[in-house]
Amino acid sequence: MRFYAVSHSPAVVPSHRRLCPLPARSLPAIPGSPVRTNFLLAERKISLGVARNPVRSGRRPISAMASEAISSTAAAKGKKELLVFESEEELSVSLAKYTAKLSEKFAQERGAFTVVLSGGSLIKSLRKLVDPPYLESVDWTKWHVFWVDERVIPKDHADSNYKLAYDGFLSKVPIPPGQVYAINDSLSAEGAADDYEICLKQLVKTGVVAASSATVFPKFDLMLLGMGPDGHVASLFPGHPLLNENQRWVTFIKDSPKPPPERITFTFPVINSSAYVALVVTGAGKASAVHKALGSGQSLSDMLPVEMVSLKDGKFSWFTDKAAVSLLQDRASL
Repeated sequence: MRFYAVSHSPAVVPSHRRLCPLPARSLPAIPGSPVRTNFLLAERKISLGVARNPVRSGRRPISAMASEAISSTAAAKGKKELLVFESEEELSVSLAKYTAKLSEKFAQERGAFTVVLSGGSLIKSLRKLVDPPYLESVDWTKWHVFWVDERVIPKDHADSNYKLAYDGFLSKVPIPPGQVYAINDSLSAEGAADDYEICLKQLVKTGVVAASSATVFPKFDLMLLGMGPDGHVASLFPGHPLLNENQRWVTFIKDSPKPPPERITFTFPVINSSAYVALVVTGAGKASAVHKALGSGQSLSDMLPVEMVSLKDGKFSWFTDKAAVSLLQDRASL
């Protein structure tokens, strides 16, 4: 891996024109940094595309696990992989390694690395990326950051996904300001969704964001997603009509069952066109949704939104802890 000299200047909020890249204005820097800890992790994997029975992999260095998780062999594409960690701490170590490997891969192959963030606890799980060795070794100048969904509220609001990402991650890494693509929060929900979609289409046209050869939608290099206890991903909630949207790249919701009610969100065709998706799910509170999505009694009726994540030509990995998979029938083997 190449090493780069980087500064510690904070990331900033893009202003809101329709053409990209967007210029920027700053938010206050956030002091402090995560505790630096190194681990070897015990990782168990289940390849969900073929078999239901987990296979123990033993205890291996994180470099071996990350390289395997990123493998893009034909057998792995379009399948789901379940990674179970003893704790969220071990998960965060592995997620940092995984993300850094993909950053290096796409920076070399494309000259850019397009990363889509979500809200919730996902940002906390990225905390190891702001520590050595990643702070110095990752080529942050190649990163282009997007949001899979956002609340239509000011960026300094406590519920803003941008603020969450800024406080916990973006303020601590030197991603160029013009490569952080926030929504225009001065618009209505519908206007913000339209504006964001236009921005994405411009970035596809200029080659910053790849275009999927399998669909007519953009192909982001990595989506880092979370899941709610009800099985929702992005702002796509169980039973909502937006689950069936198949034309728009970005759409809006004004009646979110979880406040704030007005949001913008990527649609499933965009999510499912990704090259890599890492879904981070931790805690016993999500165990029921995990059981519904991954258990032996899966049904096509009443599918949870998370069950609708099915990549066309990519690699989908679940990053979980033991509490999140505690209701799976084969949990004793994990």
